[in-house]
Amino acid sequence: MKKEKKKPAKKVTRETKMQNTEPNDTDFVFGHHAAQEALKKARGNKLFLLKDAGGTKIEELKTLAKEHSVPVKWVPKQKLDQMSEGGVHQGVVLAVTPYQYLSLNELIEQSKPEPFFVLLDHIEDPHNFGSILRTADASGVDGIIIPKHRACGITPAVVKTSTGAVEYVPVARVTNLTQAVAELKEKGFWIFGTDLNGTSYHKWNATGAIGLIVGNEGHGMNTGLKKQVDEMLTIPMTGHVQSLNASVASGILMYEAFVKRNE
Repeated sequence: MKKEKKKPAKKVTRETKMQNTEPNDTDFVFGHHAAQEALKKARGNKLFLLKDAGGTKIEELKTLAKEHSVPVKWVPKQKLDQMSEGGVHQGVVLAVTPYQYLSLNELIEQSKPEPFFVLLDHIEDPHNFGSILRTADASGVDGIIIPKHRACGITPAVVKTSTGAVEYVPVARVTNLTQAVAELKEKGFWIFGTDLNGTSYHKWNATGAIGLIVGNEGHGMNTGLKKQVDEMLTIPMTGHVQSLNASVASGILMYEAFVKRNE
């Protein structure tokens, strides 16, 4: 049983979202699901469709575009390939407004009492990040926290891999992840990390206000963050490879937390 921490009163300062805008050179999302969710969230500026494409999904996108006053342009495959940088666009590319991150205070402000946040310690692979977002949406995670530097942000590949989940899981971007963890602990959060030596995740007390740190794909959690962790968790393995992909490991833990928090 973990020791109970007393939560101090919140002192929140509103920060402008415009300082947290992702500086993408090309602001596009691609694929049916990603474009559909971005249109629903009114982030679409112009919808590009494969010339002569048809079908139910295309008609649904055209209807959504009309509802949100988004112009539609029919273009050849080469144009879509160029805008998606060779990604699997499914004949659909949507020009969007830049993604707007939250500050840490804004994320806490808009979350329910005793939220569950996932902190990504310099995750670099956009497919890992997108998969984590997709699982986070499915398992009821209240927000993702990422560092500004040396880490993957919200890119078209992330949006595509998340199948639109990025529109529903709030993402806060912070200058210093170690400082962000310290601020969370001051507000009464219990912080958990992952390691080969730790408490079996089956015994994890995942109730209350918690933060789960997912380490970098190659190096794991940095030393500074490890010092701030209240408890390390481990996923028992019997195979020859004693590590899991970051998105797989975080998925197992997010669903374990989902079960524990809904018992």
